[in-house]
Amino acid sequence: MSQGDTEPASQRGTGTRAADTADRTHDTRGRGAVVAALMLSMALAALDSTIVSTAVPQIVGDLGGFSVFSWLFSGYLLAVTVSLPVYGKLSDTFGRKPVLIVGAAVFLLGSLLCALAWNMAALIAFRVVQGLGGGALQGTVQTLAADLYPLEERPRIQARLSTVWAVSAVAGPAVGGLLAAYADWRWIFLVNLPVGSLALWLIVRHLHEPQRAKTAPRARVDWAGALAVFACGGVLLTALVQGGVAWPWWSAPSLALFGAGLALVAVVVLVERRAAEPIIPGWVWRRRTIAAVNLALGALGLLMVAPAVFLPTYAQSVLGLGPVAAGFVLSVWTLSWPVSAALSQHVYRRIGFRDTAMLGIGTATLILAAFPLLPYPGEAWQPALLMLLLGAALGLFQLPLIVGVQSTVGWAERGTTTASVLFCRQTGQTLGATLFGAIANGVLAARLGGAGDLDTVARGLDSGAAAETTRRAIADAVHAVYLGAAGAAALAFLVLLLLAPRRFPIRAEDPA
Repeated sequence: MSQGDTEPASQRGTGTRAADTADRTHDTRGRGAVVAALMLSMALAALDSTIVSTAVPQIVGDLGGFSVFSWLFSGYLLAVTVSLPVYGKLSDTFGRKPVLIVGAAVFLLGSLLCALAWNMAALIAFRVVQGLGGGALQGTVQTLAADLYPLEERPRIQARLSTVWAVSAVAGPAVGGLLAAYADWRWIFLVNLPVGSLALWLIVRHLHEPQRAKTAPRARVDWAGALAVFACGGVLLTALVQGGVAWPWWSAPSLALFGAGLALVAVVVLVERRAAEPIIPGWVWRRRTIAAVNLALGALGLLMVAPAVFLPTYAQSVLGLGPVAAGFVLSVWTLSWPVSAALSQHVYRRIGFRDTAMLGIGTATLILAAFPLLPYPGEAWQPALLMLLLGAALGLFQLPLIVGVQSTVGWAERGTTTASVLFCRQTGQTLGATLFGAIANGVLAARLGGAGDLDTVARGLDSGAAAETTRRAIADAVHAVYLGAAGAAALAFLVLLLLAPRRFPIRAEDPA
């Protein structure tokens, strides 16, 4: 493997390698079909938000409900996030195949129902159904990627999955815009059906999980813990997503939700302590490696909000670009991210998982901190270049941590471990949207001498001196957000430096 991450030679003998290779899949062709199914499944989840966002005007024009349309995204995000730990544990208990089949079926059912929605309330409810399936797709696909390939080959499949996300980020808005303009917004959901059906057929036909020795009766599923986790996550994430948007932070609804969320945290702790096989087992946080990766990728989710949410507004309001050009400035990081991820194996095989990730996130910290130094108003190529470099740095950061942490556990713990990592990243994104939104709005209020949010101010731009003042205020607000993102990146660096072991405790590949 590497000088940085090694395991005892006695654990990696030819017998173990041969058994592992023989058990991973029934043949190479079958594995290729399964990988195609995983990529299609990941594409469904990756395309979802980007393809829907472009059709919001048509959806609102048809169904109404402008005041609550943001729940088309928030409801889906909440369902994905809170269901991830549940699906992770279920995949460790019952196997990946049944969980992936159920998740794909629920996602397709949600897509069909979305296409048949008769009003905004129904569409939001069906988006939640979609999200319940999307949580199974995201977590189980990442887990199966580790099951199918030995450690030396995992960067290949992870790079393919990263490429799926990159292509989806670029293609989603274009596809959504074309369908909304020349067909009907309902086709945005209907196109999921043939793609998802093909993925489902490939999974049923070609994914064969080896039989495992039954040394003990299968543990009962902790349904009480699953319900408690779902309720707790749903309440707290709703408070974070809607606070400061649907109601003021210190209003009665906000305080009530946070109070209920904290009470449910206590319920989760109590239920999980008593469960024989808890949904969120304590070892996820007691093991240094897993805890460090969870915190580091939570910080990644936090910092990703800065470019993903605020850069398009900066590009249009400060640089004066159109929507398409602004989208390109953002999308360039999706080009360098998968390339860097694919090449990261050549680095971590020499210096180890932790040091490679630290190199990536340390570079990302400098890039994010450099954004406020760009000239005003500047040229489009300047933030585009920074985004290209940022994508390369984050590819060097994320993939080694995912491959590394999956390699520290056996099959029976891999689903739970992967789900905990993705859960922390998703939660970080939710926190980032709340935190950085507050920072941006605070800077705007200070610069413009009044209250207001970034979107409203950006839409109100017009010509004249007042517009120039507003543009400078928007630039300052986005600069402050990027400095906050640099702080999140520095926090991830410190977490890896102080908490993560220099050598990940890689274990021998379990016979699958």
